[in-house]
Amino acid sequence: MGLVKIDDELHEEARRASAVMCRSINAQAEFWMKIGMLAEANPTMAFNDIMKAQLAAANVRLVQPLAA
Repeated sequence: MGLVKIDDELHEEARRASAVMCRSINAQAEFWMKIGMLAEANPTMAFNDIMKAQLAAANVRLVQPLAA
């Protein structure tokens, strides 16, 4: 484990986002880093597609949306 220096403004954004997403600040930053790495590695995939792939890889069963 190491230390990562980030801008104070970005840290504050991570703090706010972590409260909304019920994550620690570190977990929020780690989530953003992981998604950013996956987005760079898969530039044609949308965020939702990246999330679906990650959930499927973790064997998370997605609930189907309700018909309108």
